[in-house]
Amino acid sequence: MTAAEDPATAADDQPAAGGASGAGAPGEPVRVVDDPDRRRFEMYLGDTLAGFAMYRLEPGQIAFTHTEIAERFNGRGLGSRLAAAVLDEARRRGSQVVPLCPFIAGYIRHHPEYADLVAAGTDN
Repeated sequence: MTAAEDPATAADDQPAAGGASGAGAPGEPVRVVDDPDRRRFEMYLGDTLAGFAMYRLEPGQIAFTHTEIAERFNGRGLGSRLAAAVLDEARRRGSQVVPLCPFIAGYIRHHPEYADLVAAGTDN
């Protein structure tokens, strides 16, 4: 799921990598927050940035352009949890979704309960 680094994203904006911190330990709280200044939803495990979903807002729509989970958190289902959270938020806002990010598009294909969010005329 980790895609090529977005050149518009500074290194200190990347999810935490490597290390042996306790982040991601069982029972540790996961939260997803919108950072509109960076145009992305961020997923945190405790205080550690574990991943993000970048977006572009258009009238009545949110286009998801890139999703990334730090390598050390791979295999824990965090990408799916992030996808569900951002799609739930799009629904809450009444926004249609343009899934430009392959991960978000794939998540929608495998979770038809989100198919109604996809903007008309969008390939998914």
